[in-house]
Amino acid sequence: MGMQVLLVGGGGREHALAWKIAQSPQVTKIWCAPGNPGIATLAECVPIQAEALDELVNFAVAKAIELVVIGPEAPLTLGLADLLRARGIAVFGPSKAAAQLEGSKAFMKDLLARHAIPTAAYQTFRAPEAAWQYIQEQGAPIVVKTSGLAAGKGAIVCATLDEARDALDRIMIQREFGAAGDEVVVEEFLRGEEASLLAFVDGERILPLAGAQDHKAIWDGDQGPNTGGMGAYSPAPALTDALVARAVDEIIRPTVRAMAEEGHPYRGILYAGLMIDGNTLKTLEYNVRFGDPECQPLLMRMRSDIVPLLLACATGSLENMAIDWDPRSALCVVMAAKGYPGSYPKGDPIHGLSQAAQLADTVVFHAGTRQAADQVVTAGGRVLGVTALGHGVAEAQRRAYEAVRLIDWDGVQFRRDIGYRAVAREQQAQG
Repeated sequence: MGMQVLLVGGGGREHALAWKIAQSPQVTKIWCAPGNPGIATLAECVPIQAEALDELVNFAVAKAIELVVIGPEAPLTLGLADLLRARGIAVFGPSKAAAQLEGSKAFMKDLLARHAIPTAAYQTFRAPEAAWQYIQEQGAPIVVKTSGLAAGKGAIVCATLDEARDALDRIMIQREFGAAGDEVVVEEFLRGEEASLLAFVDGERILPLAGAQDHKAIWDGDQGPNTGGMGAYSPAPALTDALVARAVDEIIRPTVRAMAEEGHPYRGILYAGLMIDGNTLKTLEYNVRFGDPECQPLLMRMRSDIVPLLLACATGSLENMAIDWDPRSALCVVMAAKGYPGSYPKGDPIHGLSQAAQLADTVVFHAGTRQAADQVVTAGGRVLGVTALGHGVAEAQRRAYEAVRLIDWDGVQFRRDIGYRAVAREQQAQG
């Protein structure tokens, strides 16, 4: 008898997880709450929101679910994993206490400081006057962040003191990010290149994934405001094998050890946002779940069955496990609604999905979509994550944009340069 899995969430990351879990011979049935039209082709979607904790627990118990995979950060920081574990259900995802690594930037920075794990110099404030005093002493450029969750939009890089004052005003006075801005973290601006290293963690053991790189800014050339992520690719040439080994030894392993020592053993996926500057490696942030959109190219490259890995993290049995990676590159382009990351319209019919689906080695992951009668319409800021495999980043890029060109809706926007750094590196290498 195969296993029943409940996947929590309804974005592009969850579509990628559903797509990968559905390939496992161990699984007979996937449920997804709340899911989306893309996920609905792989799983039975149930109308329970990702943050309706009691309903999710009751559903999992009623259906005798054997594994719950929690996609987004919000239910993790609210303690969904703890409630399910208390009912004897295996859960992929950290406890409420361990999820503070993402839920509270102040907690994360203080933990790194206590254990001498490399990160940017910082201070935490609850009063805007004191924060402003510190900012003036430090000078610009400087970074002002909400301590709480702000959907990837709470970190503001300020080139001048005026910008820093404005950021502080938006977060603490105008309360643009609500309670996430009760506390701010002000930290030094790090130069270099950002990359993401994700690892499966079972409480003590660590299994790193391939490297990935995300594009946060809305416009080409990394211009404009930050978003939840406009595209990603894997592998990331910036993360050499030597740097991955160092990141595991100097950053991820000490963090996992610190969490266990402090009584919050970490289980699930641990995502380290790293800043690489020559040989200097620092921790920018931690996320307690798969990145979205990094998840999409990573899972397209993963040849191994993901389900034994998810179960091993849930049950503390990761040792001797390995991941088989497709040597090809994968690249994801996010197609977003007009106006994103500000306010955006919903309900625009999406054209060309079936044509794009015909392309080889390409998957269109649904992020913010909804079924309306016989058509799929936009329902979020980031609408689709169009992902393709290719021999090298340039080929993966070409194939992903081939699919992007087939898809359209009113006011669609996307970056036209996803993967540009890696493509330039490839061209240099080929001389």
